[in-house]
Amino acid sequence: MSLKNPILLLAILFALLVVAATSAFTVSETQQAIVLRLGEPNRIINAYDADEPFGRTSAGVHLKIPFLEEVVYIDKRVLDLDMEQQTVLSTDQLRVVVDAFARFRITEPLRMYQSVGTEERAADQLSQILTSRLRNELGRQNFAALLSPERGDLMNTIQEAVNRAAQRYGAELIDVRIKRADLPTGQPLESAFERMRTAREQEARRIRAEGDRQARVIRAEADAEAARIYAESFGQDEGFYEFYRAMEAYRTAFQDGGANVVLSPENEFLEQFQGNVGQ
Repeated sequence: MSLKNPILLLAILFALLVVAATSAFTVSETQQAIVLRLGEPNRIINAYDADEPFGRTSAGVHLKIPFLEEVVYIDKRVLDLDMEQQTVLSTDQLRVVVDAFARFRITEPLRMYQSVGTEERAADQLSQILTSRLRNELGRQNFAALLSPERGDLMNTIQEAVNRAAQRYGAELIDVRIKRADLPTGQPLESAFERMRTAREQEARRIRAEGDRQARVIRAEADAEAARIYAESFGQDEGFYEFYRAMEAYRTAFQDGGANVVLSPENEFLEQFQGNVGQ
């Protein structure tokens, strides 16, 4: 055949275009790519690197051997982990409906590909592990703890535990949070609130009783200390002691403010007004 044959030239040109089109592929900034040669991993392009300097990337156009190599793309971004609501039995025997969410990323694309194959399967595995861990950890808490700020420490503990398992799938859990932790609606919710109210009232009564006991102890100690001080003072000055006792008697007698008392000027009760004490 002659190369001047236009049909042959078009066929050759078409074949070259097909080879060129199947030889080039593009990896975006948000992707990691595993190049497979005859089904076996050969190289990784634009893999995630936690220490990678800002702006450094291997994303762009790359070449592969047509028909011998194929490319598997894996997301490089932080992904959401969808989780169904879980019903957890707390230590105070309350059934709590927990709505949680998590975020993760694929940090080792080759391990992820060899262990589960796709991101979706990795997410399924992580979801099962996280669900189990949530049920175990939250089941060790009471309902009040699930609503308190301290539950952030609990979430960190769960995240660390799940991350150890996530390494088998080349993934890393970025965040775990509880969006909602509610009691089921209806009679169980009302009964739970009533139990909580009763428990808080009992705790309030206990605190008030303890406060009253401590107040009595403090008053008794203060009275004893005052009596000691008075005794020391009276022992040093008998005239002052008589004066103090007279003032206490006057205060008791005249505290009404409207009483009329008729006494002789020479009455002993009025001797403090006469200046005859100790004479």
